[in-house]
Amino acid sequence: MFLLGFISNDLLGFLISQSGFILPAAAIMVGLTLIAFMLYLFAFGSSPKIFLLDFACYKPPSSLACTKEMVIERLRLHGNFSDESLELMKKLMKTSGLGEATYLSEGLLKEPLDMSTEAARKEAEMVVFGAVDELLGKTGVKGEEIGIVVVHSSIFNTVPSLASMIVNRYKLRENVLSYNMSGMGCSAGLLSIGLAKDLLKVHCNSYALVVTTEIITQGCYMGKDPSKLIGNCIFRMGGAAVLLSNRLSDRNDSKYQLIHTVHTNTASSDRSYNCIIQEKDHEGHVGITITKDLLVVASEIIKSNVATLAPLILPASERLLYLINYLIRYFHVASIEPYVPNVKRAVDHFFPHVGAKPILDKVARNLRMSEGQMEASRMTLYRFGNTSSSSVWYELAYAEAKGRIKRGDRVWQIAYGSGFKCSSAFWKAIRTVDREKMNPWSDVIDEFPVVDPHNTEIFPYAFELSKSK
Repeated sequence: MFLLGFISNDLLGFLISQSGFILPAAAIMVGLTLIAFMLYLFAFGSSPKIFLLDFACYKPPSSLACTKEMVIERLRLHGNFSDESLELMKKLMKTSGLGEATYLSEGLLKEPLDMSTEAARKEAEMVVFGAVDELLGKTGVKGEEIGIVVVHSSIFNTVPSLASMIVNRYKLRENVLSYNMSGMGCSAGLLSIGLAKDLLKVHCNSYALVVTTEIITQGCYMGKDPSKLIGNCIFRMGGAAVLLSNRLSDRNDSKYQLIHTVHTNTASSDRSYNCIIQEKDHEGHVGITITKDLLVVASEIIKSNVATLAPLILPASERLLYLINYLIRYFHVASIEPYVPNVKRAVDHFFPHVGAKPILDKVARNLRMSEGQMEASRMTLYRFGNTSSSSVWYELAYAEAKGRIKRGDRVWQIAYGSGFKCSSAFWKAIRTVDREKMNPWSDVIDEFPVVDPHNTEIFPYAFELSKSK
């Protein structure tokens, strides 16, 4: 619109006065306005494309690998657990979907246990620096080139922040935009991608470093409340670093293009808000309470998130079925169930947050995913456990290590966690991804998939819906 300022009244009068120029002044004004509007859209209206150059998942040293029996023994020796609590944790771990070589932090393997701030900070440095060092090595990007940093860790928060820790370690420039997120749960890795995307839309020619982890050293619960024992059995050490760019020159060197992000937040519901919450038990031990509402809350928010994402990615036939179903229900033509779109028709690779086996089972049923489509998530849970917000990146690494990512493939990551929140990221592979040495699966990928011998056993914690809303 600002271009109209250059068109003076004298110029308009001159044009109208010419014998060959018969259009009225109003038509000229409309034409000039349309031209100005088109130029404005061309210059400012189109969002920059967001590319994922590469990512790295931290793989702890073999000295930190633990069997399930080792974890139970550590808890027995150092926790304030009753025999009933230990037996419950043994059953939970047996049927959780975890394998026999997941990782605990150094502090949790020391004699005695070291859950101090210093030990937690050491774990954070191992995971964060390990992942970022590998990522910068793979991409060749230097620290001073990074303009945006987004970091997430739910439980462990320190001063200076983890974001400042990264700025200091890699000597990022003084005007770097740094964001340190906490308490956002297992969905926060993809929430961070959404935040980085929005920042890259307004900061041209930039790199965004996204780091997501969960520091488990101070997250171990040492009391007797059954609802707080699940976290001890499923959460393990890990983290990921992702490098995004809005520079067109980086397209050919990138692996993926970000197509959509969708975020859903149901924290206004008391049931959702309270289904995963950090609190003290009656003896003063801090832990993460996981209520029996979890599966129902997760199912509802996943459906809502998918309903938002589906129109963006589904073929026309699926969108038509969804619309017809919606109209029938909206106008009360008939009493029918909501139509769950067949997202498999729009997705080549599906990577849901691993959670625990009951969560993955529920996701597979609700979205009608085959065991083949659930392979990466189940194997990630088996090999690395629940690494919280970084788990979807270990899953993508699994598919890459298997040589399954081909040019043009559509990749869907979905994560859900406390709040309750759910986030999706939808990507398109720019190129075929070959097997790489710097991959957390590279040394064991040919041994997978494996069959969990306890796959058919029932998880010993009954999830059910409460009466609260």
